[in-house]
Formats: sequence, C-alpha cells, structure tokens
Amino acid sequence: MRRALMVIGATAAAAALGACSQAGTGDVDTDQNKPFVLTGVSNLTEVAQLTGPGSALNDTDAVGVAGTDLGSMFNVGDRTYFVFGDTFGTRDPDSYGGQGGNWRSNVLAHTTDDDPTDGITFDGWIVDDIGLALEAVPGLHEADGTGEVTKIPTGGFAVGDTMYLAFMSVHHWGDPGQWDANYSSLARSVDGGQTWQVLDDVRWPGDSNFVQVTTAEVRESGEDVLYFWSIPAGRFGGVQLMKVPADTASVEDLGAYRYFTGTADDGTPQWSSAIDEAATVVDGTVGELSVMYSDHLERWLMTYSTGGDAVIAEGITPWGPWSEPHVITTQAEHPGLYAPYLNPRYVADDGRTVYFSMSLWGPYNVFWFSVDLDADF
Repeated sequence: MRRALMVIGATAAAAALGACSQAGTGDVDTDQNKPFVLTGVSNLTEVAQLTGPGSALNDTDAVGVAGTDLGSMFNVGDRTYFVFGDTFGTRDPDSYGGQGGNWRSNVLAHTTDDDPTDGITFDGWIVDDIGLALEAVPGLHEADGTGEVTKIPTGGFAVGDTMYLAFMSVHHWGDPGQWDANYSSLARSVDGGQTWQVLDDVRWPGDSNFVQVTTAEVRESGEDVLYFWSIPAGRFGGVQLMKVPADTASVEDLGAYRYFTGTADDGTPQWSSAIDEAATVVDGTVGELSVMYSDHLERWLMTYSTGGDAVIAEGITPWGPWSEPHVITTQAEHPGLYAPYLNPRYVADDGRTVYFSMSLWGPYNVFWFSVDLDADF
C-alpha cells in the first residue's frame, strides 16, 4: 500500500459543474432527521481493467501508460475525464507498485462512453507533441524529503468550460498510508485540458485537513455552490467540509471559501472564513475519498479506504450525520486496493447499481467495479 516512488531512468458534469451533483433536487436538503436507508452492498463485480497491458478495452501503452493509479472522475458536458496519478511509460513485467521509466506525476484520459456495464472505453488522452499522455501539472521530482517529490491529483471539477484540477504537492512518502505534503492547490485549464496553469494564490497548508478533496455541486438559496469534502495528507485523518460559489472568480479566490463549523440548534449549517474553525464531519481513518448524491437513495454516498479495505457510507446531508461504513471489499479479496472513486453518471438499474474505479497496488493499474446498494426504505 505504500506509494513509494522507485523510479528507473527518471527521478478533473453530470451537470455542467462538479464531479458529482445533487441532480433535480433543488436546494440542498438540510434535514438531518431522516433515517439511514443503506443496509449494505452486494454482488461486487470486477468488470474490467481500465489501464495497463492487461486492459482489453484501452491500449494505454500507445500513450506511454504502462502503470498508473487513482482514476478519479469529473464531468464536463457529455465528456468524462479520468485523472490518474504517478504514471510510468515503461515497467518491467515483474514490477510491483509504482515504479518504472518515463515518470509523469499526473495524466488525463477522456471518454463519452456512458455505458458503464462493460467497462469504460477511452476516446483519447491529453497528449504531448509526440502523442504520449501529457503530464498536466509537472511535478518537480526532487529527491524524497528534500522538496517536492510529485504533484498528485486528488480530484477535478468544472465551472462551465473551465476545468480545475485539485492536487497535492508531496514532500515525503512515509510508512504505508502516510505521507507529508507541502501544500494543496488548484490548476486551471481553459482549452479542454491541453494546458494548465497552477493557481498559486489558491493554496491550503500541507498540514491542514484540506489536502485531498472530492467535490459536488449543490444549490443553496437558488445559487450554485461547490462543496469540497477534504482529508489531510495520508490515510489516517477524518473528513472536513468547505464550500465556494460555483463561479470562476470565487473558485480562484482563496478568501471566498467557507469552512463548515457545525449546525445551529435548528440544524442550519454554520460556516466560517477561518480554516482552523472547521469541524470534522466524518471521524476515522479516511483515505482517497469520493462523494456523490444518490438519486436512488435520496442520500449522499461516500466511498473511501480505511484499514486497507474499501468502504461506503451514507450521508443524510452533506455534513451528516454519516453512517458507519459498509465494507465493499477487503484487502484479502483484492490485495493492495485503494482509491475507490464514484461518478453519478455511472449507475444502472435506476441507481441501485453503482460503478466505480479502484486501484490495485501490485499491478499498479486502475480497474472498474460494480456493486449493488442494498436498502431498506
């Protein structure tokens, strides 16, 4: 599970916004008194391998992607972007974990495939001048512990046609599930992902709870707002929540962000401009999280890894209460699993079946899974 970088030969809508959306529900529901309805999951299925030499769907070797991980998703119109982390163009067949040549910190594929039942076929990649998957936001690739090892993407979203990539600058890879970040930030693209500009003025401290994020669009008092569920560096912190108006000027203004601090006696959410006043909405050891609104359950869903297993929790509101997690699959069943990522576009059977990407450390590639939601309405 350690994201160690052993480098050989080399040292970002279902609606128009957001990675997830509360579609067709009007203003975000603040009623915290509804019951939980998710009782568990069943029928976990490994549908396909999305990346690497073992993929029957996508020739990723052709764009220099022999090994990669993560695979978070965000939608722009009818197109979905898959965002991958540390990527290697060449790998020894016996390689284990993140290692190889032609190292890039982050790459993006895109697709209009809206049928998740047989896997996702990529239409193409953001590529460089010679046709290899482009490092969208170059990492400095400095020696571990001396500066910036890499820039790892943690999610993406869009405001209209403007795309944003959330990333963390990693300083040091530690013990399994532990790493240190310099900071987290956003990069912007206005040309469909071909070029990216880092927003240096939008930056959160590396020791804060806002290093890894997942986003969703909601409506508040008739206005579009982006919510960010956030965790620290590593896989051993809880979840906090921030929001910003869903327009480019606000997204690019650090002072426009507000941090959830709790609820008033009547359940009304309270927000502050002070990051150190943020409240934890999910306790525990949360790694690589993903959140979406389920029209089927009329509840929020959060997937993440904890204790090495992939789990799913139900949220009554964006800030909770959140249920105890239900296990999707375990390390015993899928050794080296991490980063289970949802997208509200990829559901079936009226939302009862959800599809998700998940990484496996050994083959160091991204796979496509489905699972059924079991509910008691």
